[in-house]
Order: sequence, then structure tokens, then C-alpha cells
Amino acid sequence: MATITEQDVLKADQRMRKRLQSTPHAVAARVDQATGKLHLALNNGVELSVPCALLQGLEDASSTDLDELELSPTGLGVHFPRVDADIYIPGILQGVFGSRSWMAQQLGHKGGSTISAAKSAAARANGKLGGRPRRAPPPVSTAK
Repeated sequence: MATITEQDVLKADQRMRKRLQSTPHAVAARVDQATGKLHLALNNGVELSVPCALLQGLEDASSTDLDELELSPTGLGVHFPRVDADIYIPGILQGVFGSRSWMAQQLGHKGGSTISAAKSAAARANGKLGGRPRRAPPPVSTAK
């Protein structure tokens, strides 16, 4: 097993600092209680706001839960200790507001609740035909 030296730690720290210079990261974060939005100020001058209700782990958080937040030392994350939720800032910049399965669940919920003229017409037509077909019973085995 290799021993990590002080020199190794210094080199890693330098690599991280160099990479952070070219990576957008937060220098300030706060939640606006009036709007329920997380406001981020990035190192490149960009400021953005995201509704907390769209972020995994914060969708059901109360305003009291959102009062306390911690910006990570690298500026790549925001932690909400009262609900134990972590927000990954590069993910937000890419439009990713949670894990893959959580995002799929949110999209599926929205898609399933969508009402359109075409969807309503299809439902009416299906109803006139007797509705959703019943599942076929499993085959009966006659072998003994």
C-alpha cells in the first residue's frame, strides 16, 4: 500500500485549484424565502435561481428547513443539513436536478398527468371499445 506524502497532498491541491479556475462554481448561495428559490452566484459572474421545489431532497422542505445551507469549500455543492440534502451545482448547470431515477419519476408524473385533446379523444375511443383490455389468464398446464 502506497503512503501518501505531504508532497502528494500539495500536488493534488494545486490540481484542484487549477481545475476550479476553469470550472463554474458557486461563490455565494442563499434561499429567497419569498420566492422559494435557491440563488447562486458563480465565479464567472453568472447568477441563477432555481425553485427549491424542483430539486431532489428539497421538493417537500419547509422554509425553516431551507433557512440553513452550507456552500462546499470548492463551491461545487450546497448542503442543507436540516433535510440532509446535497445539491450538485454542475448538475444544475446541465439541467439535472436530482438522480437519474428521481428525474425519470418526475418526468413520468408530468407526462401521465398531461391532458391534451388527442389524449382525451383516445381515452373516449378506448372507452367505447370497452376500455382497457383485460390481461389474458396464464396458460393452464395439462402436463402431469
